[in-house]
Amino acid sequence: MRTFEVRTGEIDRRSFVKAAGVGFLAALSPEKLMALDRSDAVFASAFRAPDGSYGVATITERGEIIERIALPARAHGLSYCLLTGRCVVFARRPGTFALIFDPSGQDEPVLISTPSGRHFYGHGHFSPDGRLLYASENDFDGNRGVIGVYDAKSQFRRIAEFDAGGIGTHDMTVSDDGRLLIVANGGIETHPDFGRTKLNLDRMQPSLAILDAASGEIIERHPMPDHLRQLSTRHLDVDRRGRIWFACQYEGPRTDHPPLTGYFALGDDITFIDIPPETTEKLANYVGAIAVNRRERLVGLTSPKGGYAVILDAVTGQVLREDPVPDAAGVARAPTGIAVSTYSGELEGTRSNVNWDQHLVRLG
Repeated sequence: MRTFEVRTGEIDRRSFVKAAGVGFLAALSPEKLMALDRSDAVFASAFRAPDGSYGVATITERGEIIERIALPARAHGLSYCLLTGRCVVFARRPGTFALIFDPSGQDEPVLISTPSGRHFYGHGHFSPDGRLLYASENDFDGNRGVIGVYDAKSQFRRIAEFDAGGIGTHDMTVSDDGRLLIVANGGIETHPDFGRTKLNLDRMQPSLAILDAASGEIIERHPMPDHLRQLSTRHLDVDRRGRIWFACQYEGPRTDHPPLTGYFALGDDITFIDIPPETTEKLANYVGAIAVNRRERLVGLTSPKGGYAVILDAVTGQVLREDPVPDAAGVARAPTGIAVSTYSGELEGTRSNVNWDQHLVRLG
């Protein structure tokens, strides 16, 4: 993981230690305890081990692994609930499992599966009060994205399903007040019978949608403009002003330089960010992850295809920094700036004997 910019100093590591309790700390080796004590932040990411097995790990900002949990297959995105201290990791499309776990190890993990006819799209989010878990899912015979709703107080039993307002649903998030669900419908049709093959690149329907979190009603839907029909909306994060930042992957000609990111808010049109063409080219028309640092007003982007990381000013949209990062993978808010992990296992100068997956989440 590489961390870019500014020093502040937060108490998230101390909060994590306090929540973990004496029992968790006593179970750590002296080396892991020392690593945790030296870290200002704790992250989590899915990984692939050298023997081909998969798992999810909690890690310090220096990239030192604190704990690991085995997973049945490759995972993708994660979400963390500040109130309950629970984290969830979702199977990579077209996987059907999600694991809800307590990073402090006090509660037993809960493994859930999608119902028949559905698979996870790799992302989801807790409601702010931790009572519900929302997940992006594929109704693959109906060729539509849906949002599965799971009850945290009932072992994450699936209690409802909302139409996502599009196909190829990928990332989703929840407004700070819990009233809105924001969904990136990537517009790409897939079916588990054909693995990860994209079935409709000549007739994609990407969009961004805002749903009522209580009823599932689609409040707003923003299709991509006609000339950007092959711009797949993929990942989301929310800044301190409540604006939803989105990141895209372009399925059109490599010689095109479409906008790869932008923002919108309830009641507003989409605004694309005018990233310089040379930067767009280095991102290889593919942004794999996005994260906002609200305190420092930063937006981080990574491109595994381009091996590149970019930091934007969340107020002006200007590029503040750009760096080659071979195998760039996850991105998350760091105590200072934006943290970037790599598929090759790098974390802030520490190269672990694992391959980090595409997403990184800050715990706290």
